[in-house]
Amino acid sequence: MSLKKAMIFAAGRGKRMRPLTDTRPKPLLEVGGKPLIVWQIERLARAGFQTIMINHAWLGEQIEAALGDGSRWQIELRYSAEHEALETAGGIVQALPLIEDHGASEVFVAMSGDVYAEFDYSVLNAHAEALRALPEPGMHLVMVPNPPFHPNGDFALEDGVLSLEAGRRLTFGNIGLYDTRMFRDLPRGTRRALTPYYRETIARGLATGELYEGLWENVGTPAQLAELDQRLRAR
Repeated sequence: MSLKKAMIFAAGRGKRMRPLTDTRPKPLLEVGGKPLIVWQIERLARAGFQTIMINHAWLGEQIEAALGDGSRWQIELRYSAEHEALETAGGIVQALPLIEDHGASEVFVAMSGDVYAEFDYSVLNAHAEALRALPEPGMHLVMVPNPPFHPNGDFALEDGVLSLEAGRRLTFGNIGLYDTRMFRDLPRGTRRALTPYYRETIARGLATGELYEGLWENVGTPAQLAELDQRLRAR
């Protein structure tokens, strides 16, 4: 069974991107002639995804107005509005009714709305099958070589399994596969990041990973945005 559902985190304020983000949400900032989030939607649609959840808080009405219902990509977009950004885990819990149909648990992919990656999401199907077969919820994270702004990495990856131990550490690329069962105990409206979930799941040996070495940019500053824009336009 191939993956059909994805979530794009788009609720952040993007403070390091100011003044650009004073009047526009960060995922709608453009590189190569398209908003960052549109590059992701197009890649997900090409990989066979049918439903994409987008959470938003800051200037969220602009995101809904710009993207609409998803029909131009032959997919369905569903929106989860947050009055104040609930961070990543909190955002997932808030959106659970949109991710799970009729309350059935779901393995889904989630990524940050401000990351540019030429990643082929269809390669995650086999990992999703493995996660569905686990008796308890696990995760699968896409790792990237350490960028200059994060030289020490996040987690070690050995033989496809993530570890908190010392070793060659890589950086989490903000693309992950998750099981909705993992978030059932967190009350809706709680502000919580995914970081403790990563550490706990890895410590229990339930987190796999893969290394992606293609073009990946965590666009954090106006200078990084301009550099990526130039790079894409030069092609």
